[in-house]
Parts: sequence; C-alpha cells; structure tokens
Amino acid sequence: MKIAMIGHKRIPSREGGVEIVVEELATRLVKDNYEVDVYNRKGNNVADQNIKTQKIKKYKDVNIITIPTINKKGIDALLYSFLATIRAIFCKYDCIHYHAEGSCGMLWIPHLFRIRTVVTIHGLDWQRSKWGRICNKIYKIWGKMRCKIC
Repeated sequence: MKIAMIGHKRIPSREGGVEIVVEELATRLVKDNYEVDVYNRKGNNVADQNIKTQKIKKYKDVNIITIPTINKKGIDALLYSFLATIRAIFCKYDCIHYHAEGSCGMLWIPHLFRIRTVVTIHGLDWQRSKWGRICNKIYKIWGKMRCKIC
C-alpha cells in the first residue's frame, strides 16, 4: 500500500507535535511494509538550524518530497498544501493522510479523483489566538467540509 502524508512542516524535525507524529507514524508504517511518501514544506528548520531537510530524499526508508512555498505567514501552508495535493493525486496513492487543520482545505481535491483520505487534527486552529478573524472563519468552514467529506 502506498501512502502520502501532507500537512506537517518537515521531517526529520522536532519543530512541533505534528512533525513528531508524522515522523513516528511514517517510520512505523514503513516497518510494516507500507511505502510512505511525506511531503515536506521547503524552509528552514526553526528548532535546529543545522538540519538541512531540503537535501534529504529518504529518511529511515521514508521517501521525502520537498514542496516549494512562499515563506509568508498565512500563505506558505495554504500554498504548500495545494501544491502537495496536486502532486500527490498524480502519484497513484492508495491513501493521502492529511495532518493539521490548515492542510485539510485541500481535502476535496483527492475526493474528486476518488482517492481515499485520512485526516488527523492535532488541534483546533480556529481556537488559537495567533490567527485573525478571517483565518478563523476559514478554518471553521474547512472543519465543516472535512466532516461532510470524510
């Protein structure tokens, strides 16, 4: 079975909880004979500047695909999720696993192509104070869409 993971910043990394979960899940699935591709977001590792994840193509038998994006808050995650999803729909995955609320806005795209999806929400972003009113409304809309699609 071939699985894609979208929604984290990058692995290997200890930048946040989502990255830790993606790394653990991907490496465990590989040990169980799944083929796993993780779509890393291009950018610098904020937790450890010495790690150069852009050059890594494989990590613990997990395939690493780096997606370019614009390093600007509010745009980078959305653009990354869109580009990663578009690339993933052409790679014949059995399942695309989305992590985090922000990346789930692209969930409808694989459903158009009847590709199975799994969603793991690590926290409700619309409840966090770091986002403005517009982003919070978008996250709520995506949450409703996610519940209807899945």
